[in-house]
Amino acid sequence: MAKLYFYYSTMNAGKSTSLLQAAHNYAERGMHVKLFTFKLDNRAGLGRIASRIGFGRDATQFDEATDFWMECVPSRPACVLIDEAQFLSKNQVRQLARVVDEANIPVMCYGLRTDFRGELFPGSSELLAWADNLAELKTICFCGKKATMVVRVGEYSIVERAGQQVEIGGNERYVSLCRKHFSEAMATGICPGLKEAEL
Repeated sequence: MAKLYFYYSTMNAGKSTSLLQAAHNYAERGMHVKLFTFKLDNRAGLGRIASRIGFGRDATQFDEATDFWMECVPSRPACVLIDEAQFLSKNQVRQLARVVDEANIPVMCYGLRTDFRGELFPGSSELLAWADNLAELKTICFCGKKATMVVRVGEYSIVERAGQQVEIGGNERYVSLCRKHFSEAMATGICPGLKEAEL
């Protein structure tokens, strides 16, 4: 039976790499997959998913107007893969659940769980509630503990405590931290663990 999967993590944990590996596994067996990436994310080029280690594939762009049932069911892919799943709307997560339940097509979503303020993205919140399988992709804080949070730093590496939730690109402005060091960073406004050259 098909399932709805949510693979979540902080920045730099290999979400896109894992998605591309899954797509490769299907392709290697001669199966057609449908890949989606968020329309505003053009860091790798328009309609392209790329990992930091150099792999990439073309994908269909999605935005708030995308109807995943209409996009996925007519072409009957073996699997649907969604990058930047935190930007899905609640309704789109339910559309994807319908793709799984009624069309029996597995859907694998990859995205961030929380934003730079420690708050859930709407798409991630809905996926945490609706997905059949949840899996955390892990990365580490500078202290060696598992990083579960991310801060966004501005000029002079000052931690930002407010601002737009969505900011595409600027990966150098995001730092993955464990909960303890995230809390310290939010309290002091200083991001721990950054090298002198980064301050």
